[in-house]
Amino acid sequence: MTTIDRRPTPVTSIAHHTMPQPGPIARLFEPRRIGKMSPMTAFVVYGGLLFWTVIVVFPLYWLLVTSVKLPIDVNEGPRYLPFIDFQPSAHAWRYVFIDIGGDTFRPYVNSLIIATVSTVLAMLVGSMAAYALVRIEYRPSLGSIVMFLACLAAAIVAVVAAGVPWWIAAVGLVAVFLLLLRAIGRRFQRRLGNADIQFWIISQRILPPVVVALPIYVMFQNLGLLNTRTAFIITYATINLPIVVWLMHDFFASIPIDLEESAQLDGASRYRIFFDIVLPLAKPGIAATGLLVLVLAWNEYLLALFLSGADVQTMPLLVAAQNATRGPQWWYMSVLIVIMIVPVVTIALFLQRLIARGLLVGSVKG
Repeated sequence: MTTIDRRPTPVTSIAHHTMPQPGPIARLFEPRRIGKMSPMTAFVVYGGLLFWTVIVVFPLYWLLVTSVKLPIDVNEGPRYLPFIDFQPSAHAWRYVFIDIGGDTFRPYVNSLIIATVSTVLAMLVGSMAAYALVRIEYRPSLGSIVMFLACLAAAIVAVVAAGVPWWIAAVGLVAVFLLLLRAIGRRFQRRLGNADIQFWIISQRILPPVVVALPIYVMFQNLGLLNTRTAFIITYATINLPIVVWLMHDFFASIPIDLEESAQLDGASRYRIFFDIVLPLAKPGIAATGLLVLVLAWNEYLLALFLSGADVQTMPLLVAAQNATRGPQWWYMSVLIVIMIVPVVTIALFLQRLIARGLLVGSVKG
């Protein structure tokens, strides 16, 4: 019979098998607990963020410092620290707000009205166009497009060469096109799709603005709208419309279609679905896209140079006007740029959460 040894097996002391403790240098590269960065990683990450913050904030600091310098301090600079390198002065602020206060506030109000209204108009029309390209399938025939361009060319020739009033030529263009479309439109077989339409829309933004500046000037001159806010609003909304369509298309495409189909079953119209369901869900995209369009309209210089006069001057032109015969007046420029960026920075701070979410969703496309 086999005898079983039931004596307990001796356990080796744990003290003899403990892991060696890391040295002081190794501990710098090891996180102290799960979910935390190691000290060296934290130093590199936060050091890089601090360095980038200095790069971003320093131009703003330089503007503020320059706006309280005397001309002699600017010319003999650089001087960085108020009350240490130089004695600050409010002469530039007094000149901008008191000495030429009317010449400052008028362009400022013009920029506020033009940029705001053109942004709202571009966002409204562009968002509706982007939503239509997402949810509705368009199949325009290529022959119909060519026929419309031919009718448009004929109308332009009639206005320029024959002296026909533009509104008569426009009515004739629409009438002739509709008659030809009804007569021979069914014979055209090749058709385009939504992707072709979207590419054509964004291609309008690729066109350099200087190419269309002179035709836009002549058009508004003939319409009697030159040197008016209406001309600025129409122009800015038109040139920024492709950006709105391009960006908002992806935001609308990310919204589940089930919500819209359920609303359609309850009898909701397409417009009610768009304004009551789609737009509230697309708030991050609207905030990010709207801020971008507002900045583009707020900083537009070339088209403003062609379209504006003394009454409808905007802030970019006023800033550029400080480059006088005696050279750039940096102290006045700094004051104007500071008050110019205040509205945009304020809006960005109020909408920062929506903008961050919108940029995160839009980055999937990029």
